Amino acid sequence: MKISRITVLVCWLIVGGWPAFGQAATLEGIRFADQVRLAGVDLPLNGLGLRGVMFIKGYVAGLYLPRKVADGRGAMAMPGPKRLEINMMRSASADDFNKALASGVRDNALPGEWPRLVDRLEQLRQTVDAMGTVRKGDVITMDFIPEQGLQVSLNGVARGGTIAGADFFNAVLAIFVGDAPVDARLKRGLLGLQGS
Repeated sequence: MKISRITVLVCWLIVGGWPAFGQAATLEGIRFADQVRLAGVDLPLNGLGLRGVMFIKGYVAGLYLPRKVADGRGAMAMPGPKRLEINMMRSASADDFNKALASGVRDNALPGEWPRLVDRLEQLRQTVDAMGTVRKGDVITMDFIPEQGLQVSLNGVARGGTIAGADFFNAVLAIFVGDAPVDARLKRGLLGLQGS
């Protein structure tokens, strides 16, 4: 009896020969889509990382880019839409969130860059203040949409206005994957380097 190539392929898929098909990535029990669509572009999941201090787990984040990269500078230099998705594992006040954002941007800003970021950081502070305290289970997305800028959403609902400039989005992204990241383990995870 002759078996066709199509029959072999179908059997191979049924018994799990393509394990990534239709599955979502998971970290700390939190599921992330393998890809998202933003500004008309399908963005694959670049990596997942956990932000924690000692035994306290703050959040799990996922980074979506037009194509996968394993270095922070490459992620920031890449043109096109990008998404940072943060899934909260504990509550955090708007004040705590804003302090972390401000110090992270300042720590990663290049000489002379900080003055150009201050006004837009204030816009972001106002957006975070309007969101209030975020709770365990909340999902914050920070989307970069070309020709528009950074759009922050909470649980799928856009908050505040769009904050202009790829430079500003990259200043925020640098908190996570820049030269002075908030958490080196988180950076490795977002860049797909968990085992390194």
